[in-house]
Amino acid sequence: MPPAIIDIGVNLTHRSFASDLPAVLSRARGAGVAHMVVTGTSLSGSIHAVELAVAHPGLLSATAGVHPHDARHWEGDAPARLAKLAERPQVLAIGECGLDFDRDFSPRPVQERCFAAQLELAATTGLPVFLHERSAHARFVEILAEYRSRLCDAVVHCFTGTKAELHRYLDMDCHIGITGWICDERRGLHLRELVRSIPASRLMIETDAPFLAPRDIKPTPKRNEPALLAHVAAAVAKARGETVEALATSSTTTACAFFGLKLAAS
Repeated sequence: MPPAIIDIGVNLTHRSFASDLPAVLSRARGAGVAHMVVTGTSLSGSIHAVELAVAHPGLLSATAGVHPHDARHWEGDAPARLAKLAERPQVLAIGECGLDFDRDFSPRPVQERCFAAQLELAATTGLPVFLHERSAHARFVEILAEYRSRLCDAVVHCFTGTKAELHRYLDMDCHIGITGWICDERRGLHLRELVRSIPASRLMIETDAPFLAPRDIKPTPKRNEPALLAHVAAAVAKARGETVEALATSSTTTACAFFGLKLAAS
């Protein structure tokens, strides 16, 4: 049996999974993925994530949040509806929320207001936050620092940044999520050194499927899926000089503590 691992960030609401989700979940279980946290990136997407978690109890949970790309829709009754959704027992974190100044799909001031509002919601509900940051580190940290003392916990999802950025997050007592970016010979080689300095109690793994398929799988899959978390785990373990079993044990323990998860007996 492969060691049990948890995918802390998977976009199972994406249209690419609509036709074969049962097979995707079956392959994930066969690869040792004991639990998956379905990422909410918009109000409608968060509702869908909760619906999937309801349909697959014990295997799926959800986050509820509004991604910075979708922040332009943070208006009207959206905050109240998100707060109500966050009361559902399937919701284990607020997010995916944060700042993305790389693509700027939403105006930056709107992104900042949406981010701050969700940090306030997390502080109020006592839920941890699932965070997104691209090309916005300085402003992201500035806003996060205003709320960090009131947040029960935080994870910087899909970390791809620099050594200085990593240590700033760790100094803020944040967790770090590592994806298949570490397998990308074009952009991710620096992560192979940086993951060594992440304490095991702060390190979690994720696929961010269907995005970021590991490029060192040949041929590279056209779609990432949670079964490939085992490949990410092996890459992270190798970079850290650990066995896959040790990495699986520590990352699973960390994820369970972060999300308040109790895995069902196999």
